[in-house]
Amino acid sequence: MKKKLLAGILTTTFAVAALTGCGSANTEETAAEPAEATTEEAADKATGELTTIKVAASATPHAEILEYAAPLLEAKGYKLDVTVFDDYVQPNLVVESGEFDANYFQHVPYLDSFNEEQGTHIVDAGDIHYEPFGIYPGTKASLDDVADGDVIAIPNDTTNEARALLLLQDNGLLTLKEGAGLTATINDITENPKNIEFQELEAAQVARVKDEVAFVVLNGNYALEAGFSVAKDSIAYEASDSEAAKTYVNIIAVAEGNENNDGIKALVEVLKSDDVQKFINDTYDGAVVPF
Repeated sequence: MKKKLLAGILTTTFAVAALTGCGSANTEETAAEPAEATTEEAADKATGELTTIKVAASATPHAEILEYAAPLLEAKGYKLDVTVFDDYVQPNLVVESGEFDANYFQHVPYLDSFNEEQGTHIVDAGDIHYEPFGIYPGTKASLDDVADGDVIAIPNDTTNEARALLLLQDNGLLTLKEGAGLTATINDITENPKNIEFQELEAAQVARVKDEVAFVVLNGNYALEAGFSVAKDSIAYEASDSEAAKTYVNIIAVAEGNENNDGIKALVEVLKSDDVQKFINDTYDGAVVPF
């Protein structure tokens, strides 16, 4: 469901992140100076030019939603400059460094975990949408067909692995240690009656092994990129009115202190508008739900 991004508004850069060395980003040298940014905005308005907001985003659905929102934001005096990333690390690092103003790809539990692990200072500037997490067919089409020793592929990052395991538990495939919750890992499995093996992969890679494993458990955006429809293809998924919807809402994230920036507030306002919400509902067949 990929769409051609608006020429002159969205700039696509595919940046594959290596985890090694991620913590060594020199944020002091690259951090944006708030006073200079304010001066630049004032100069832009004085000359009639649009103030540019740089956003790092996942391709689907985030960059597509931003593409649709761009003309609406432009009417408010701001131009979107969007760069697409295909990983979950670099978008936070470039916001922390000040290279980008915001990112749009993650939920709060992942952000909290990232801040703790990386020592970053990124905050939620606005809750935008929710993507139901789902179990999708691989070599098997029904959970009733699970056999002893079957392999299920799941994301390996802290919060998304827990989310996958909780969904599998809800569907009777395993039991987790009491209280494991949003920090659950495969080490917290107390009952595994079918001796299921888990292939833990970076989230972007999970869908790529669907022809090699019994089932895959996917983030909503990667399900879309793999051509899956939540409503038609998933074997099971989180309900839109569940606690997960509140917990895993996708956000606009910014460096701490920038959440009240006028441009960021305008971006959030546009993304939460009736117009953009209708676009989301009409486009994603239940895979993306406005929050």
